[in-house]
Amino acid sequence: MRVAVGSDHAGCSLKERVVAHLRGLDHEIDDLGTHGPESVDYPDFGRRVALAVAQGKAERGILVCGTGQGMAITANKVPGIRAAVVSDVLSARMAMAHNDARVLCLGERIVGPGLALLLVDAWLGARFEGGRHARRVGKIEVG
Repeated sequence: MRVAVGSDHAGCSLKERVVAHLRGLDHEIDDLGTHGPESVDYPDFGRRVALAVAQGKAERGILVCGTGQGMAITANKVPGIRAAVVSDVLSARMAMAHNDARVLCLGERIVGPGLALLLVDAWLGARFEGGRHARRVGKIEVG
């Protein structure tokens, strides 16, 4: 699976761990930055990843900042994108299975690296169930 990833400076360390984990699972990774601790603006990276997913350049996207909230707000502004902030395995799985959230947002200050990798695995392992969930997701798209 091709996965676009991005972070701001507050999420860079966790993003690097996620990237290494994904590569270890033989996923194709588009690391869209940032690549260091220098202060950057999270919307720049959130938008890059969301656009990559919306345009079909990546099947899924993962964003990391301090809490995940800013990245999710940014990504959800891109038409066709549903991004979810998660901090537990059930929410990670359901974000994909019931909401077709193809962008996962994590907070480096909220979840540790071990839990973060469990969240990524649960989300990547889930598939959108469609059916009644597709009808509901359709209502989100209409606004």
